[in-house]
Formats: sequence, structure tokens, C-alpha cells
Amino acid sequence: MGDGRPVTLYCFAHAGAGVDCFHRWPLLTGAGVDVVPLVLPGRGPRRREAPAVGRAELVGALLEVFRRRGPDQGPFALYGHSLGGLVAYTLARVLADKGLPQPSFVGLGATPTPDRPPALIDAADAPADELLRHLAELGALPGEEAIAPGGVWHRAVLPVLRDDLRLGAALRAAAVDPSTGGPLDVPLLVLGGTDDPAVPVGSLEGWRRWSTAEVALRTVAGDHFFVRGTRAPGTVGRACRVVRRLRPEVPPPVRTTVRNSR
Repeated sequence: MGDGRPVTLYCFAHAGAGVDCFHRWPLLTGAGVDVVPLVLPGRGPRRREAPAVGRAELVGALLEVFRRRGPDQGPFALYGHSLGGLVAYTLARVLADKGLPQPSFVGLGATPTPDRPPALIDAADAPADELLRHLAELGALPGEEAIAPGGVWHRAVLPVLRDDLRLGAALRAAAVDPSTGGPLDVPLLVLGGTDDPAVPVGSLEGWRRWSTAEVALRTVAGDHFFVRGTRAPGTVGRACRVVRRLRPEVPPPVRTTVRNSR
């Protein structure tokens, strides 16, 4: 049995989003999991910060969280959805390169392998109507009124989405560069949606080349945004409990008695 401490699950959202897609995860992942969504610069409480559009900026914005982790905080895992999967992969790669503690596993949801970028990744600087067409194919557009030219969506969401697509392109380029990328040495849990038009389940087999450890592929009901459903958090939560169960118990500190010599 494990030592009873929860597994900290750090989560990263898809492009153009904050962390609201994880708002039900603390309940749906189940017992023994501490869900901690991490906000990227340029959105939510970090909206006044410059957005991260490159690997170095991303690492600079997030690495301190992991530097501060002490051994008494227990195991941790990473889960990222779509673009967030690339963020999770990148952080795991950097942690290994810097000799910092590794995650027990990296969860990747609806994330194409770095060597097979989706069409949307090259649309960061495309005209708005072209980008909207790509999003419509993913089922990622709000109502017609919300996306009217000059409306809130164009002013607030579209710039964030473009920056995220630039970040995704930079992370993919770094992942296929032997000096900054390559396979991880930790297990991968790869999730695909049954009805995902952007990332077919069969294409996720390619992630087996991206880890020297075990790679588990799971299919969950839903489209590209199954992160908002119930199956994904339940699946990731079970993986966290396996980690927790298999973690060796930490023995209590040894008490020593100092005897006065006579």
C-alpha cells in the first residue's frame, strides 16, 4: 500500500482556453487526487503577463512550481489536453534535463504526436474567417452572435488562440529537435475521443515512440473536447490511484536517544 498522500495532478488546457474546462475534475477524478490546473501567462489571473509563445517563455513561467516541490509533497502527474498535452510533454522533458523530480506519468488527451501536427497549428496568422472555419470543423465555435466581427470573442478569445497556436508550433519544433526533445522516460497515458474529428484515435498509436516506458492508450466517449465530460477525469483519476497504491510507504523518522556519558 502507498503512504496515503494524494497524487498532485497538474493540468493544462487546450488552445484558447483558461482552466475552466477542469472545474469538475476535483470531483470526477475521485479520492486520492489533488487537481491543480496551471494557468498560462496572458489569461485569467495572469492576463496582465505577456503570453508565452515560445518554449523558453513557457518553461520560465511554469518551472518554479516544480522547483519548489519537496519530497514530502508526494508524487505528482501531468495531464494536458490538446495543446496542453504538448505543454505537459515539454515540462516533463525539461524536468528530466534539469535533474528535477519526474512525474509518475504524463497524461495526453486529444494530442497529436509532435511529428504529426494538425492543420490548425499553421493557422495562427490566417485570416479570421479561415481560422473560424477550422474551429467550426472541430465544433469549437460559440453561437453566431458571439463570433460577430468586432465582438467580444474577436477581441478577447481570438488573440489568445493565435498566441496558443504559435506556442504549439514552437513546442512541436522543439520536441522533434534531438537537443530539446525526443522520448520521455516516464509512462504515458494517452486518451482519444471516439468522435474527435481532429485527432483520430488510431493516430495516437504514434505516442508509443515517444516514451521508453509503458504507453497506455485509452478511448473515451466524446469529440475533441471530451475533457469537459466525465470519462477523461475518471480514467486519469484511476491512473493516479494506481500510482498512489504502488508508491512505497515512507517509514517514520528514526528517533535516536542521546545518552549522557559518565
